[in-house]
Amino acid sequence: MALDPNLIGKDVRTPNWKIHYYEAGQGHPVVLLHGGGPGATGWSNYQPNIEALSRHFRVIAPDMPGWGDSDPVDFDTIDHVEVLVELFDALGIDKAAIVGNSMGGHNSIRFTIEHPERVSHLITMGPPVQPKPFLFGAGGPSEGIKTMYGTYHDPSPEMFERLVQIMVFDKERFASPELMRERSANALKRPEHLENVAKRIPFAPIPIWVDQSRLGEITAPTLLIHGRDDRVATMEGSLMLNAHIPDSRAHFINRCGHWAQLEHADEFNRLVTDFVLNH
Repeated sequence: MALDPNLIGKDVRTPNWKIHYYEAGQGHPVVLLHGGGPGATGWSNYQPNIEALSRHFRVIAPDMPGWGDSDPVDFDTIDHVEVLVELFDALGIDKAAIVGNSMGGHNSIRFTIEHPERVSHLITMGPPVQPKPFLFGAGGPSEGIKTMYGTYHDPSPEMFERLVQIMVFDKERFASPELMRERSANALKRPEHLENVAKRIPFAPIPIWVDQSRLGEITAPTLLIHGRDDRVATMEGSLMLNAHIPDSRAHFINRCGHWAQLEHADEFNRLVTDFVLNH
């Protein structure tokens, strides 16, 4: 039976935030961090993964402050790593496997570097941590980043259609009208979230960037999953991370865009389950 987000959705109050999150299962904690696009939530980024992973782990998928049903933020003061420390403390998590897509992947890497004692495994999908000129080259941001920024400024159905189509490889299967309506509804439900990002682009949605000179300090076993056809953060980023993170391995998927966990959910679920159980 499919999980109901209304039944597994909860709120927790940390010292500085009200954070909405989804929780299912028992066992070793696995924290799933969503990306930074408009309408992103823990549920929308990981709907087909939460149930499968919860058969083995205690799965937690938060809406980061500034997204979903969590508090709005001021991007001049927000630090995503501090948010995660508060969330771990509030939920009684000493150590977890941390999984992140896009912005969530970036936040996972920073958190692992700055709080290594709290991370058992690091898993990323398409983090925007990569050398120039692949992400921000002579032509500026990538096609996907430009479209994401444009959708924050213009959250119309037409812009959401363009955004979703860029995020996936198989547009006929995954860029469905239902997904576009869901994303649009998620975003328009909290217009203050859209406005707070839009007025601080390009500083938002990631106000503090990882110090790439510290990648070699990561000691947690690391799995870098990347879609070969990612038009937001290209696969060269994961190649670079693989070269710098000592205990890392990279897994590339053809015919896959920026949302590997959605386009190839079964493969993603198998990879994550095996990696956390056996490394």
